[in-house]
Formats: sequence, C-alpha cells, structure tokens
Amino acid sequence: MYYILKCKKKSLKGEKMIQNYLDKDNKIFILPKKKNKRMQVYEYLIDKFEQDRIYTEKEVNIIINDNHSFNDLCLIRRELVDYKLFSRLDNGTCYKRT
Repeated sequence: MYYILKCKKKSLKGEKMIQNYLDKDNKIFILPKKKNKRMQVYEYLIDKFEQDRIYTEKEVNIIINDNHSFNDLCLIRRELVDYKLFSRLDNGTCYKRT
C-alpha cells in the first residue's frame, strides 16, 4: 500500500512539474533545460500518439504542432527519436512510438 501511495505522489509531482511548461491551452510553450524534466515533458507529448501505429512525417508534424506553441517542430521531432520515444526509418518517412 505504501508503494502505491508513493508512486501516486511521484506521478502527481511530475504532472505538476509539467504544468510549468504548458500554456493555458495545455500546449508546450517552452522546453526545460534539464534532461529529466525535458523527458517528462516529452512523455506528456508522446501520450498524444497511439501505440503500435505507424505515422507519416506529416501526421507526426500535425500532432506535434497541435501540442506545442514555440514553433520548433524539427527540434521536438528529432529529440523524440533521440530519446528513443519514437523510432524512425532512415529516410524519415515513417515513425512509430516505441
């Protein structure tokens, strides 16, 4: 029971931290500099993608654009792959959530 309460506390703390990087429309407006916080923000974003679905680059761009407001689509897409939250074909045509 203690473990479950501790996990819930951690997830609530993470959700509260993420709110610092979301605007009033729940769009990411800035990325944290610290890697662990940035990962939490990217995990928030990756939840917008379906598991086991293959996306075209255009579909990925649309979802990312719908969920951020600071206009750096390429950085976000590249880091989702670099942090292994997405896998991508070498030619960049297909993406899949990992």
